[in-house]
Amino acid sequence: MVSLCLNSLPLPPSSQPKKLTGTSLSSSSFSNGSVGTALKPIVVSGNPPTFVSAPGRRIVAVGDLHGDLDQARSALEMAGVLSSDGEDLWTGGDSVLVQLGDVLDRGDDEIAILSLLRSLDIQAKAKGGAVFQVNGNHETMNVEGDFRYVESGAFDECADFLEYLNDYQYDWEGALANWCSMSRTWTDEQKMSRNNLGPWNLRQKGVIARSVLFRPGGPLACELARHAVVLKVNDWIFCHGGLLPHHVSYGIERMNMEVSKWMRGLIDKDSSPHMPFIATKGYDSVVWNRLYSRDISDSEDCRINQINAILEETLQAVGAKAMVVGHTPQYSGANCAYNCSIWRIDVGMSSGVLNSRPEVLEIRDDKARVIRSRRDTLSELQIVNYV
Repeated sequence: MVSLCLNSLPLPPSSQPKKLTGTSLSSSSFSNGSVGTALKPIVVSGNPPTFVSAPGRRIVAVGDLHGDLDQARSALEMAGVLSSDGEDLWTGGDSVLVQLGDVLDRGDDEIAILSLLRSLDIQAKAKGGAVFQVNGNHETMNVEGDFRYVESGAFDECADFLEYLNDYQYDWEGALANWCSMSRTWTDEQKMSRNNLGPWNLRQKGVIARSVLFRPGGPLACELARHAVVLKVNDWIFCHGGLLPHHVSYGIERMNMEVSKWMRGLIDKDSSPHMPFIATKGYDSVVWNRLYSRDISDSEDCRINQINAILEETLQAVGAKAMVVGHTPQYSGANCAYNCSIWRIDVGMSSGVLNSRPEVLEIRDDKARVIRSRRDTLSELQIVNYV
């Protein structure tokens, strides 16, 4: 039975701004090619993280994953940050990995992916690197209780994880970090008990479990609250949908804090609006905006120039060279537009979307390029050089 007693559920501790220990550049790192050269430590500002200074680091960005663990692993292996031996080991040295949201919905292994990313972050910090996530519209939808795009297997995973959490004696950190490696075995063991439930009871159990885990203040909502909706790493902006000038005027750290507070259930229900509207609701909010991601091949020059001006104004206001977004699948693969001031890297890799070949973006020494195969990982192919 799924327990509805929220008081007995562990809440992930709020993340505090912290400095990650700087270490010597490891041989597995791609940062600057100078093995043995000590790098300055990564400095994180904001709660959740909003501004990150990562001197000399190689940055890798991965787009929407939508509950497909196998494709997620393929993308991370291609990026050179995950071992290919099935042990889920961090191989990125002091690299910085940024995942652009929409881990949830359309696939069965959402919590397993969140677990994998948490485990990799712990390992990366020990090597002088880091893993960051930004929340997408599907994260905010689930915290809001909108389960329209949840697969039946994902409801089952929620029920299994809630029982696993109970067996783990509510050790949240350990339970989440280990779930990815344990989920398959645990799920197989639960199949027998599932067979004793009818389809309706099984569905009901999963819905209740998901509601408990993702409601504001629930364990997984609090886990998502650790992440930003807008993240600036060095001179690059990362967000799910797209940042606009009025978002910057409102304050990106302010938006991040408000979304985090809402996810942690700390907003007074009598206040209005209940949700941080500017970041999470509406076609021009940070997580829903598609202005920069639409196909503009048939657009008039005046429209293209207008969008380019908005993008330039946004980047100038936030002090960034370029922006990286997900959210809108790119049928032609990851690409850049508007003089490569915007990179669109959602390729619909999940089997629940397009089941396309994974692609990732690499930023190294102010050179940005798309990695489309494992063979590309160590190549010197330069796409754009930002000076």
